[in-house]
Parts: sequence; structure tokens; C-alpha cells
Amino acid sequence: MTEKELAIKIVELTGGTENISIVRHCATRLRIIVTDKEKIDSKAIEDLDKVKGSFFNSGQYQIILGTGLVNRVYDEVVKITGDPDSGAKGEKEAAPVYGNRLQRAIRMFSDVFVPVIPVLVATGLFMGLRGLLTQEVVLNLLGMTPADIPRGLLIFTQVLTDTAFAFLPALVCWSTFRNFGGSPVIGIVLGLMLVSPSLPSAYDVGSGAAEPLVFFGFLSVSGYQGSVLPAFVTGILTSKFEKWLRRHVPDAVDLIVTPFVTLLVGSVLAMFVIGPVLHMVESGVLVLVENLLFLPLGIGGLLYGCFGQLLGIFGIHHILNFLEISMLAQDGWNYLNPIGTCGNVAQAGAVLAVALKAHSQKTKQIAYPSVLSALLGITEPAVFGVNLRFVRPFIMAMIGGGVGGFLASLLNLRATGMAITGIPGTLLYLNEQLPLYILVNIIAFIVAFVLTWFVGFNKNVEERA
Repeated sequence: MTEKELAIKIVELTGGTENISIVRHCATRLRIIVTDKEKIDSKAIEDLDKVKGSFFNSGQYQIILGTGLVNRVYDEVVKITGDPDSGAKGEKEAAPVYGNRLQRAIRMFSDVFVPVIPVLVATGLFMGLRGLLTQEVVLNLLGMTPADIPRGLLIFTQVLTDTAFAFLPALVCWSTFRNFGGSPVIGIVLGLMLVSPSLPSAYDVGSGAAEPLVFFGFLSVSGYQGSVLPAFVTGILTSKFEKWLRRHVPDAVDLIVTPFVTLLVGSVLAMFVIGPVLHMVESGVLVLVENLLFLPLGIGGLLYGCFGQLLGIFGIHHILNFLEISMLAQDGWNYLNPIGTCGNVAQAGAVLAVALKAHSQKTKQIAYPSVLSALLGITEPAVFGVNLRFVRPFIMAMIGGGVGGFLASLLNLRATGMAITGIPGTLLYLNEQLPLYILVNIIAFIVAFVLTWFVGFNKNVEERA
């Protein structure tokens, strides 16, 4: 079945174009908001070739397709339903409201940050490769020392590793405007204003190399390099303000007045009101999370490695994107990734045990491919297709992830990027941490496998599911 044929069947089985209000996607899942969820034939969709499972969560019908394929199928679905960013979509009836306020807020957060993640993944890989190529051990193998690296080459690698985080507010503002119906180009410019070279850099102010600007005798202002929340909230408020302006400004002067007033109001809000307050909030949240992660004796890693896996089930795991992005922007390290990776690999260990012990051929057919998917960082087939269905294997995977996270925390593992785990995640540890990263994940896998084999899965468990 081609991507086009698959897209046609998905649209048909979700109730047709008239039942589809919004289509989005993340790294592995097609996310559809429908008018009437009773029209969805989920069993028929799950039986489609290349579909690894589906579920309804936080008001979205999510179809698991896997990386790469989801992008191509999304493109084909959009050709059928219409461009979600065009005015045509707005002519449809308003999408129904699903979930409580927290679920809707998290879904909104996810929709904003998912489009930004691929660039940050690429940046993390560049960081890992740069760290590998500049290691003294590697250079010695080539008969070189750090002093032998051409200055131009070092500058080029800095361009690859620093650009996305230096202009992070522009990426966040662009995506926020895009999701809230504003003009994305205004969002980009507003975000760039927050990191304008005319402002003292946040990094220079933080290191003492520069002084912030002082307004009204008490308000200190500097650039917002590496900040996420100020750009996010500014994007929401300013995009809504732009939409209000377009309804009230006469068409004859809309082209001149609306962008001018939007950028003026947005920049004043961001720099003098939203920015200073939310930057402090952002810093406080980071300090709190890092203190939890660095609880003594590896307790923080144990708790997150174990219970962090529940976030994906409730659809609130995307809230971690903000924390990971902020960590990387602040000091270049991601402390959540190595612990979260152990949870993903533990799911692979648990689902392998199920695959080997299961009597049902259908369970085996789902479980065996799910092992590889989970090891590649795509856990939805393992979690929703197998482990959560039988419950006990999922609990065993939580324990395995907790053990791996405990060790990762004790060993102070930290990644150079985000959004990739398992085997691909090794690219974020191309330094002296690599053997330890492999070790903690092997232990997480083995613990989950052994516990599932002896405690978490048997014939009775399979028959009751």
C-alpha cells in the first residue's frame, strides 16, 4: 500500500473530510481532531498495512505510523483534507473541545513545539559529532592535537551547533503564530527582536561580560537567547492581538497598520512585561526540576525513570520538551534524556519477553517488530499495542526504567541534544560517556525482560487481556 492509498483509507475510516477538523503530526503519530469520534473505525484503521496502532487521547485520535512514514502520510492526508494553515480550514465548523483544561493546554504546548524539535535534533547531533571530532584521543589517532584544528573549521562547527539555540525565540514565536492563526512571518520577526544584536546577549550578561540595559531606572533588559517561555507566551498574546486587529482595521490600510501595530505592541510586551517575569519563572522551573533529578543517591533518576513513562500514556510527555530545550539552551546539556532513554529501552525488554512467551500469533506479530521500534526510540507500538494491554509487562518496564534511570543519575549522564533515544541516542553521547550510556540501557533492558519473563507475563495474563 502506497502512502497515498494509506492516506485515503485513513481519511475514509475516520469519517471522511467532513469529520476531520484539524490534522497534525509528531515524530511518530498522525494526530487528528474529529467532529464526531463515534465515526472512527479504529479497528479497521489498525488493520491497515503500515499502521502500528491507534488510540484516542487528549481530544486527538492518534495513529502510530513511525518516523519518516508519518511525514509522508501527513502530506497526502493534507492534500485530501486541505492545508491546515490555509484560510480554507477556518471556514469549517470550529473543532469540538475534548479533554479538560490541562489536557487542552498540553496539546497546545505540543502543537507548538513538535515542529521545532527536528531542528533541535539535528543540532544535538552536530554537538555530538563536534564533541567526538575535537576529543584529544580521536585527534591523536589522526596524528593531530587540538591546536592543529583549523580556526575556520571550528567556527563552521560553531555555526552548526549554536544557531538554533541562539535564535530559539524566533523558532518558538514562528510556530506559536502558526498554530494560533497569526502571520508566521510576523512571529519570526518578533522572535528575532528578542535576540537582536542591539541588545546585550543573555549569555554575556550571565557571564559578566556585558551589562543589561536599564529602563525607567529599575527594569533590566537583555536578549532572551535560549529562553522559551517569553517567546511562547508573547506569541500567543500577540497572534491573538493581530487577529483582533485584522477584524477591526479597514482593509485599505490593513497591510500598513496591522504589522506595524502588532510588532510594536508585541515587542513592548515581550521586553518590558512578559520577558522579565517569565524568564524568572523559567529559571525557577529549571532549578526545581534539576534539583529533583539530582536528589542524592540517584533517587531522582529512579523516580523519573520509573514514573516518567506514565506521562506518555496520559499524553502529557510533550511538556518535557520545554524543559529539555531550556536545559540545552542554558548550559548545553540535557539531563532528562539519558534517564528517559532507559524507560524506552526497558519497554523493549518487556515486549521481547512477551513476544517469546506469547501463544497468540497475533500478539507475536505485534510484539516482535515493537522490540526494534522501541530500541529505536519509538515506544508506542510496544506500549499501546502490547505492554499496556497486558498491564503487568508495562509495570515491569517501569521498574526496569527506574533501575536504569537510577544508574544514569548516579553516573551523571547527560546528552548533547534531545528527541532521540535508544540506539539512535548514542549519537548524543559520542564522548567518554558512551560506554556508560550503553551499560545503563543494557541493564534497564535486562531487568525489564527478566521481570516480565518470570513475573509479568504468563498464559493466564494473556488469556485475561
